[in-house]
Amino acid sequence: QVQLVESGGGLVQAGGSLRLSCEASGRTFSRLVVAWFRQAPGKEREFVAASGWFRGTTVYKDSVKGRFIISRDNAKNTVYLQMNSLKPEDTAVYYCAAGTSVTADPNYDYWGQGTQVTVSS
Repeated sequence: QVQLVESGGGLVQAGGSLRLSCEASGRTFSRLVVAWFRQAPGKEREFVAASGWFRGTTVYKDSVKGRFIISRDNAKNTVYLQMNSLKPEDTAVYYCAAGTSVTADPNYDYWGQGTQVTVSS
């Protein structure tokens, strides 16, 4: 079992930045794929970014490329999502997920409870 706890969400103006954190416990974090998803009101949960453990693989949703950066600190069992140049359309609940394969599908084994990000125009 893996427990995931997100933090760092909040209210920010358009153009601002936030850094989300996801701390994992319960299993060897360094061999897990970790991803961020988000879900806006009335919309389906969508993939944002993922970080594989092998060769530092990272994958991003097209609309966040160049603005968001996913990184991980295996020593701290934590993955981060640095979000820059935020837009109102980035407003959503952001979820951390962990699994064994890098995929944009929500087929991850473990999920956090989510953290709200609100971007005002």
